[in-house]
Amino acid sequence: MAWTKYQMILAFTLVITGSINTLSTKWADFIESESSDGQVRQFEHPFVQAWAMFLGEFLCLLTFKAFYYYLRRKNDGSEDRDELVKGNREFNPFILFIPAMCDMIATSIMYVGLNLTYASSFQMLRGSVIIFVGILSVAFLNRTLATREWTGILLIIVGLAVVGLSDFISNDGDSSTYSRNNVITGDLLIILAQIITAVQMVYEERYVAGLDIPALQAVGWEGFFGFSILGVLLVPMYFITTFPPFNHNARGVLEDLPDALVQMKNNYQLILAIIGTIVSIAFFNFAGISVTKEISATTRMVLDSVRTLVIWAISLLLSWQKFHYLQIFGFAGLLFGMCLYNNIIIIQMYDRLHNAYLRRRDNNDGQNEVIINRRADEPDC
Repeated sequence: MAWTKYQMILAFTLVITGSINTLSTKWADFIESESSDGQVRQFEHPFVQAWAMFLGEFLCLLTFKAFYYYLRRKNDGSEDRDELVKGNREFNPFILFIPAMCDMIATSIMYVGLNLTYASSFQMLRGSVIIFVGILSVAFLNRTLATREWTGILLIIVGLAVVGLSDFISNDGDSSTYSRNNVITGDLLIILAQIITAVQMVYEERYVAGLDIPALQAVGWEGFFGFSILGVLLVPMYFITTFPPFNHNARGVLEDLPDALVQMKNNYQLILAIIGTIVSIAFFNFAGISVTKEISATTRMVLDSVRTLVIWAISLLLSWQKFHYLQIFGFAGLLFGMCLYNNIIIIQMYDRLHNAYLRRRDNNDGQNEVIINRRADEPDC
């Protein structure tokens, strides 16, 4: 079935805003600005960036409330029919506290990792969440994975190994943006974050999915909890001294919010990058929810893979990283494994080709049978 114009706009918005979210965060990492101690440094404040992301998610809750009260004022019951706001709105928000904390920890770790490695690797390595979701689903949701799903997980592992190998090989030390130790540390942190994200997804499937909470509202409440708790944690982070490669701010502490604000004041590009993170994550969540409702969750997953390709291409174009041919094989392994695990495209394409082969074989057998019968009917000379 052909997509409508609205669905095409949603798909385009999902890919573009998702790409902008990662690229704007990485762009901020590269921007140099005068710090609070007078030295010019790159903007390395991953927890502040994560805080900004949760602010973007919190905006989804404000949007939900505004849209809900707008529909409610019509007095025609449209608030119970519209896809964005219909559902169970009378629930205890604290049921979303645990997934919000998982999201906060995972996002913070991922942004620390993003400081140390490439944007494309960051996006590709996020695909490892499927591995941990599959394993935790078997352990805690009593799921039984099909052979297709285990094969998909195996291909994802191979793809991740190839991505890590390409990062290691393409990084040639002093002439590269990052040291090999930083890249390896960053990649491992991103994979660690996916374990926590998998815990969040399994929890949500077990305790939240059946409550029929409007998705925009769920994202908004998780954003509210993440923004609030992380905002409080920024205070003790200001006094925790850390070690390389995590101490590149003015005071060498885990996070320095005043220093981040000074750097933003001294370079308007940082303000643009942070606003890009906030706005893009809000629109990305809206577009993702809408794509799931208007088309399907599998389409959202395919579009997310397209986002990875866009980020990779732009990173190469901007010379944020070097090209290595192994990246192609790593991305292909990840994409093939994700499609196989989610039963998208691969099985359907195989069935279509197999059925076409059977039809062609049957037609050929029928034609051969006609020819043989004709020869059998011919009189002997």
